[in-house]
Amino acid sequence: QVQLVESGGGLVQPGGSLRLSCAASGSIFRIASMGWYRQAPGKQRELVAGIISTGTTNYADSVKGRFTISRDNAKNTVYLQMNSLKPEDTAVYYCKSVVQTTSASSAMYQYWGQGTQVTVSS
Repeated sequence: QVQLVESGGGLVQPGGSLRLSCAASGSIFRIASMGWYRQAPGKQRELVAGIISTGTTNYADSVKGRFTISRDNAKNTVYLQMNSLKPEDTAVYYCKSVVQTTSASSAMYQYWGQGTQVTVSS
């Protein structure tokens, strides 16, 4: 079907930067939306940033001005550029995509990546 492959997580110092990537592959006719979520231990999963087919973006208040979501439509890839990272940003980051898999059906399906660990610590 559709696979989401994430990369770019790791350990970074406070104030540093990191860029996450998520590439979608498989049976893709149209991507309706892509987004990044994060979950820290003992905390609820939250939306970090999202982008829809028109290019409109939205961000959690906690990351606004520091994170930027973007996409490369030709590569079916979404990115999350994270600047001025704080220890509070430490979490597992998950990529999500809503996909129409074929022109023969307008049905859409939701897929999740496996998650990538981001740790902000000195």
